[in-house]
Amino acid sequence: MKRLTSPILLIIILGASTLFTGCGPEPKGAKSTKYTSAARHKATMRSYKVLGKRYNPTYVEVGQVMHGISSWYGPNFHGKQTSNGEVYNMHARTAAHKTWPMDTMVKVNNLVNGKSTIVRINDRGPFVRGRVIDCSYTAGKELGLDKMGIAKVSLEVVGFAGKVESPAAIARQKREHTQQRMVLSNFGVQVGAFRRYQGAKAYQRKYSAIYRRYNTIIRRFDDINGGPLNRVWLMGFRSEEEARDFKAHNDLEGAFIVRN
Repeated sequence: MKRLTSPILLIIILGASTLFTGCGPEPKGAKSTKYTSAARHKATMRSYKVLGKRYNPTYVEVGQVMHGISSWYGPNFHGKQTSNGEVYNMHARTAAHKTWPMDTMVKVNNLVNGKSTIVRINDRGPFVRGRVIDCSYTAGKELGLDKMGIAKVSLEVVGFAGKVESPAAIARQKREHTQQRMVLSNFGVQVGAFRRYQGAKAYQRKYSAIYRRYNTIIRRFDDINGGPLNRVWLMGFRSEEEARDFKAHNDLEGAFIVRN
């Protein structure tokens, strides 16, 4: 299936100096990395424009669903760079999506023949009206797209960075409203600080149970007024604004915004 915009052209459109912020250009002949670096991940979440239309990458959570048309791309792009700097391998189970974060694990269900497969997002596209995902050759073949060309599909987020959640785990997360989210922000909220690690650990257990959507961590800082200080942080906010809104609406006395 011929794509409207190749990965290389997309990189040119986005601007190589922007896409590879903090990493430099990918050297010629570089092998694909297992997962996208944090710097590239943030770069690929920036707004971009292709063929006069602007796209705004967005965050997703496990269990999120989308419907549309799937296409596939193969030999013509094999060995070329994808939008996150990896080298496209048509034999791997990867795909292009216009707005979902890189390394999002997606279950693609062909609604015509009932076939399905799981892919990892590592590219942007397809830039054709109505199409929501462009699968690699292998993934497309597993879906039957090598014979159909395109097909109506449903997409479900099933994990991130190579980890795929089971249907039972996804159902449980939905019931408990604890779905995993792709979060790139390094903003957090400090909810406590203790000289003794045991005190920080107790706070960590407490806030982990109350706010399951966020990640409660302990950061140790040495030589604070002559001794160590164990700070308890809630991490996983999508932006500084979200962290401030959380602090304002949860009556957290003495809490303040931090950056990890």
